Amino acid sequence: MSFPTGLSEIWSGGLVYIVPFLFVLTIIVFFHELGHYLVGRWCGIKALAFSVGFGPEIVGFNDRRGTRWKLCAVPLGGYVKFLGDENAASMPDHGALERMGAEEREGAFQTKSVGRRAATVAAGPIANFILAIVIFSAVAYVNGRVVGDPVIAEVRAGSPAAEAGFLPGDRILSADGEAIEYFSDLQRYVSVRADTPIAMIVRRANRDVTLTVTPRLESQTDPFGNKFEQAVVGIVANDQGSAFRTEELSLVQAVNYGVGQTWFVTERTVSFIGEVVTGRQSADQIGGPIRIAQVSSQVSSFGLGALLNLAGLLSVSIGLLNLLPIPMLDGGHLLFYACEALRGRPLSERTQEIGFRIGLALVMMLMVFAFWNDLSGLV
Repeated sequence: MSFPTGLSEIWSGGLVYIVPFLFVLTIIVFFHELGHYLVGRWCGIKALAFSVGFGPEIVGFNDRRGTRWKLCAVPLGGYVKFLGDENAASMPDHGALERMGAEEREGAFQTKSVGRRAATVAAGPIANFILAIVIFSAVAYVNGRVVGDPVIAEVRAGSPAAEAGFLPGDRILSADGEAIEYFSDLQRYVSVRADTPIAMIVRRANRDVTLTVTPRLESQTDPFGNKFEQAVVGIVANDQGSAFRTEELSLVQAVNYGVGQTWFVTERTVSFIGEVVTGRQSADQIGGPIRIAQVSSQVSSFGLGALLNLAGLLSVSIGLLNLLPIPMLDGGHLLFYACEALRGRPLSERTQEIGFRIGLALVMMLMVFAFWNDLSGLV
């Protein structure tokens, strides 16, 4: 079977976006839901369905425990439906519970202790963080990591660093007392501290000098032309001023790097959310599926390692997103369970229903906003 030339180009061009997008999203969704499933099983809860995607089922099978494992047509998420859930959002089905026999009730989600329910819900986001650590560690172990000495090759004119008195050839030793071993350490430290003075010690002509610099938010452009804002001080390292090299890591070093990278992405994401709320960052950087597909396609051109690193980064972001205290999300369920633990009894059905409706509205608003940002970026 052959396509006309125009359709062939559209088809092949679409695959460039679709395949990396599905690869990244499927990994993240599968491990998130696997966290829910495994801890739910450990807590004695029967899972009725494990789905990657929503909507009509494409392919699936039943395991010996009666769980339906399926891949569905809309690849924008997934769910584990436990016995006693009304729907994929795990709203309690009290009518179904009343109709269950004693044996069925034993495996129902809503009959378990608040601690077991909370553990099952929290396991999804936790699995995202574990996945990120595994990905970052594995890629670093296989490929090593590129590092460079924290030596300044250039100070941008008019930059915070120029105003603070930094000079080419200065070697950064520490920032606010925290040792700087590599240039990337400095970039990470600065990037989350916009408008915050940082005391740095630099080695200059065999003597140590203390300088204070205040990073500022500036528009940056990545290699693909995507614009974003980041705190910078205006210093540059290059091959002449800083010896860049690839370091091989032992397994322990790689895991340590993976944990550190996951923590950095978490800190940076939380900082970004805070800056959006306070108006210091533009919310137009929040993207949805279209932007994820675009970035996945761009990053895939650098190879599998880069695409896996993107999956790790997005896994942390999705884990954090799910922990927001919004009903419909895992964090909203955990909020309800915290209230139940404090009160000694669950919130009323009416309160939970109102909460779920508010949560649904908020999630839908966020999705529409993200789609709008995606479409605006294509114009």
